[in-house]
Amino acid sequence: MITAVGGTFNVLHSGHKRLLDRAFKDSDHVLIGITSDRMASDKGKHVPYEVRAEAVKNYVTVFSVSFEIFEIDDMYGPAATRRDIDALAVSEETYGNGAKINEERMRNGLSPLSVLVVGMFNDDNGKKVCASNILSGDCSRSGKKAVISISVGSDNPVKVEAVRTVMERIFGEVRVSSVKVDSGVPEQPFGDETCLGAMNRAKAAMNAHDLSVGIEAGVFEMYDGLYDIQHCAILDSNGKMTIGMSSGFRYPDDVSDLVRKGMTVGSAMKTMYKEHSGKKGGAVGILSKGILKRKELTEQSVTAAMIPRLHEMVKE
Repeated sequence: MITAVGGTFNVLHSGHKRLLDRAFKDSDHVLIGITSDRMASDKGKHVPYEVRAEAVKNYVTVFSVSFEIFEIDDMYGPAATRRDIDALAVSEETYGNGAKINEERMRNGLSPLSVLVVGMFNDDNGKKVCASNILSGDCSRSGKKAVISISVGSDNPVKVEAVRTVMERIFGEVRVSSVKVDSGVPEQPFGDETCLGAMNRAKAAMNAHDLSVGIEAGVFEMYDGLYDIQHCAILDSNGKMTIGMSSGFRYPDDVSDLVRKGMTVGSAMKTMYKEHSGKKGGAVGILSKGILKRKELTEQSVTAAMIPRLHEMVKE
């Protein structure tokens, strides 16, 4: 049996996992459609497609069933046109979309799909777990509220999801929120401005949280050229600050020359790599040909900043 399932999967949570579990149950092959960034933006704040797709892939890889993940730009995807699909997995909330897909299939001369309906997953207060509540820091991915609260001093979704991923590895359940703050350094930090910007972000985001995180990417004149190194600063409610860095990579000379003349890295990359400017992988994604992802690079800096704290946790 071939089963189709689709959604935004905006911060993969327990409700999404329940839906994917049902799609894979009794199936020989599963088609997973994930909404494009354009379509997701119609619903408001969203995590980039590359991050959402990677999270889904990491989760479903454990199933001993083949699958395909692809981008969709409407509610139908291939479910309305492919003759070989047998079933469609939907949540109670999206049951109406399943009915519309079957109507479209019949208009296309195809048999309707069996619709597999999955119940909603609720948080600690009995309300449905949804991505917006998780992104606002109201609850964890599984709807838990009484867990460590972490604020990120940036509204960059890649940075926020990198923090969420690392902190979940360490603490399990976490609540992560984001706030746009002023780094207090130039738009394109050089050298020591990078660490200062990260610290300023962490301080500005602290408020009443257990931890606050600031992340800043900067350029450094080193060795044979201009290198990119991300810095992460983590502040706790007792005022302790810990710092970490990502691995560094060298920019091509043509990009470096433009940055030295006053351009940001982002602008310089768009100037020199116009054909790649629409890609979502950032500078490191373009230059590494997708081998190193920007979220992974950010995770390195967050993990490094947590090492002094992990050492203390081990001693305890």
